[in-house]
Amino acid sequence: MRNLNTVIGVIGGSGVYDIEGLENTWWQAVDSPFGAPSDELMFGELSGQAMVFLPRHWRGHKLPPGGVNYRANIDALKRSGVTDIISVSAVGSFKEELSPGTFVIADQFIDRTFNRQKSFFGPGLVAHVSMAHPVCPRLGDALEAAAKSVDVTAVRGGTYLAMEGPQFSTLAESELYRAWGCDVIGMTNMPEAKLAREAEICYATVAMVTDYDCWHPDHDNVQVVDIIRVLTANSDHARSLVKAVMPELADRPMRARRGATMPWIPPSLPPRTFVILPWRPNWMPSLGAY
Repeated sequence: MRNLNTVIGVIGGSGVYDIEGLENTWWQAVDSPFGAPSDELMFGELSGQAMVFLPRHWRGHKLPPGGVNYRANIDALKRSGVTDIISVSAVGSFKEELSPGTFVIADQFIDRTFNRQKSFFGPGLVAHVSMAHPVCPRLGDALEAAAKSVDVTAVRGGTYLAMEGPQFSTLAESELYRAWGCDVIGMTNMPEAKLAREAEICYATVAMVTDYDCWHPDHDNVQVVDIIRVLTANSDHARSLVKAVMPELADRPMRARRGATMPWIPPSLPPRTFVILPWRPNWMPSLGAY
């Protein structure tokens, strides 16, 4: 039976939604006051579980990472009823043991992007949202269990360095990020994770290693055919993982850790008075003190 309380959103490449058993599918444009999302959203059901897929780079991979409207994407998913987001993306590795083909269920981020809209809030509506623990541990547990069940090599935990792109790192940058203790590098999970937190949507990321970053001595010897082979295998494993994780997420706890409550201190209220800003479909939050 379909769980009406849980809607799983999946953000990823065009091939992620081509899953055996996905049924009752349709594509639908979702309007957002923040502009146009990357693409239409695909709605469907997998094993009775409601799902919404969003191709991050548009079908056919026509948008560069810096050209993605992350605010519109998260807003469109929120308006579509999504309660939990699984983000799937390709990354480079900073660790010898995180070889190509490994999936990293990252739990921390370092944001080095600089040319993107990173918040729903601003002048006139101010909020400061905690990002200390940016992902949902419940989703991470489910992804880890699902990966084991389908024999996908996955590592739980790791720091994702988000770079602006579209160029890759210099050698000096790659070595710097390794010295910081980063595990993988990609171009898409920020500000995606921050916006999911502001929208109070549970978020987890699956970082699929395609190759080593340029720090690795064999980096320059990697052939395009090798990368394509890994990308193809990763896509197959991502589809298997998404399918396997659905039963793990069907029973959502009543107080699942959401993105956050969003405190705001307007000038008209005394110091140390906070208000909750619930999400409203028309983007007009009501205020309630707590």
